[in-house]
Amino acid sequence: MILGRRRAMTNYALLSFFSFIAIAPVVSITLLALRDPAISGTSLTLTGGLHPENLVRAWVAAGFEHSMRSSVIVAISVVVASSVLSVIAGYAFGLVRFGGSSVLYYALLLGLMLPQEATIIPLFYGLNAIALTDTYWALILPQVAQSIPFGVFWMRAFFRSVPTELIDAARIDGAGTWAILWRVLAPIARPAITSMVLLFFVWAWNDFLLALVLVSDEQLRTAPVGLTFFRGRYNTEWTLLAAGSLIVALPVVVIYLFMQRHFIRGVLEGALK
Repeated sequence: MILGRRRAMTNYALLSFFSFIAIAPVVSITLLALRDPAISGTSLTLTGGLHPENLVRAWVAAGFEHSMRSSVIVAISVVVASSVLSVIAGYAFGLVRFGGSSVLYYALLLGLMLPQEATIIPLFYGLNAIALTDTYWALILPQVAQSIPFGVFWMRAFFRSVPTELIDAARIDGAGTWAILWRVLAPIARPAITSMVLLFFVWAWNDFLLALVLVSDEQLRTAPVGLTFFRGRYNTEWTLLAAGSLIVALPVVVIYLFMQRHFIRGVLEGALK
């Protein structure tokens, strides 16, 4: 009994410590973004009260209207295309038998081993040769190609864990290949798909290198690149920089909280079924 309580207290102490480490930077950036702009330095004092108008000032000064719109367009396009293709390919590699599937699968996994920095130069020249630089396609297509290997790996592992009796029962009931995928497997794969979608969105939203190299038009810059140029102009105004950082990070936090709730619900529904 005493040993169990000590173990529980130790667990809670460790969880509290690591939670503090994770939350402290977020709280400090938030306090810095909402403090009185007249205060210099990186002090986190709120003696002058909260100033949410700092977010508006940062939004206007950084031109986030265009960069946030570009990030939304790119992130949604990448998430939708990558998720659909990953589910279909994961199902094919996991449950459909066809010649050369193993070779193709492991060739696809090479995409997980190539760092983005190793492909950015040939990617630039290739896209420039077909006049796709300075377009949304230059940001969407490479990220879809980089996301699919992980998505296929993720979904193939899930589909291979599905009991074969479930698929055999669906075939006996007259379900075809597509019906099995979208009507039988997709509902129970909701936790895996939700996690994959969340990862795709975070990767697409935070991508910096592609937007920096492949796009020079200010109207097409994504939020992380826009924040970098904003920092170069206001490198001494800590309040504005913190407010800009908060604006860029807020969509990821909101999406994460929303998807986390659905992820837990999907896990519970899958367990009950």
